[in-house]
Amino acid sequence: MRQIVLDTETTGLDPQEGHRIIEIGCVELIDRRITDRRYHIYLNPDRDIDEGAVEVHGIDSNFLADKPRFADIADEFIAFVKDSELVIHNAPFDVGFINAELSLLGPHYGHLEDYCTVLDTLVLAKRKHPGQRNSLDALCKRYQIDNSRRNLHGALLDAEILAAVYLAMTGGQISLLLDEQANQNNTDTKPDHSPTRRRQRPLKVIRCQEQELQRHQQRLQAIEQASGGNCLWLHED
Repeated sequence: MRQIVLDTETTGLDPQEGHRIIEIGCVELIDRRITDRRYHIYLNPDRDIDEGAVEVHGIDSNFLADKPRFADIADEFIAFVKDSELVIHNAPFDVGFINAELSLLGPHYGHLEDYCTVLDTLVLAKRKHPGQRNSLDALCKRYQIDNSRRNLHGALLDAEILAAVYLAMTGGQISLLLDEQANQNNTDTKPDHSPTRRRQRPLKVIRCQEQELQRHQQRLQAIEQASGGNCLWLHED
């Protein structure tokens, strides 16, 4: 299975107001393994960048003056993402901007969804963690993903971080090892003293006493009443 983790940076918040893409960053996953293939490009938007946007990503018009336009790279970008599943955090934002760029090139380019499918990790995170903050930074903290380099937003860096978050959120696999490294580890003859090996013995199970169960149920009922009937633990399927 081929997936592409994608992020963009833009001149503002709404493509309907004429805002444009200025950076695209993509990271490839094959069978849930991060490969060494990347797609990263800065783009000249032919317009000013909102001050608020510059504060977020730190990219200004002077830096973009000699960069290509989206029309120059549209075909190579489509070739990179074609027939993949795009993994995007808050997908309507990025997909909306890409579709707006494609529309400027003519109807024969269609929409991004004509070339690939889209998975929104923000929707996925809200399902897994209802009522909690699910920004990329919040998810990094929740899944212990290092985002210390993220002083400013950047499309490629954010795509790399999101790839690790997505793998952790959907199964705990965040290894960046290539196949050669994995094979080397499999053939290593040294004794394995990793924590995983030391935890192979069955864990002792301590069951709740009846009095403790009653107190737990009383606490849940109090939460149910205080939250107006929204105690999640009482309504789990």
